[in-house]
Amino acid sequence: MKYYAELLGQTIKKSRIEQRLTQAQLAAKANVDVRTIINIEKNRGNPKLEVLFSLINVLKIDAREIFNPEMFCTNPAIQKLRFLIEDCSQEEINTLKPVIEAVLQALRQQKNYYLQKQK
Repeated sequence: MKYYAELLGQTIKKSRIEQRLTQAQLAAKANVDVRTIINIEKNRGNPKLEVLFSLINVLKIDAREIFNPEMFCTNPAIQKLRFLIEDCSQEEINTLKPVIEAVLQALRQQKNYYLQKQK
């Protein structure tokens, strides 16, 4: 369990600092007591699901970073795309999916064309 507490504490602190938030500011945004943030960042305690959910949402953390760190992607561009897509309605996703597939296909064909041309 200590591993997960450390992973959670490091992730929360890193994200908070990257967003230039103090512990008090984060606590206010997440609607939790500042001591809760301090304890989490010091790898103490076992936060309630409501607290964890609020922190993940406020900090825009990919939950996989905490719950499935082996599957987490650290590429900021991919993280941004995931958040954009996850914020879409089903109708928006249905509209975007064929567009994204077509753009990827065109990019990959272009890349293959230039690779073959260089040979």
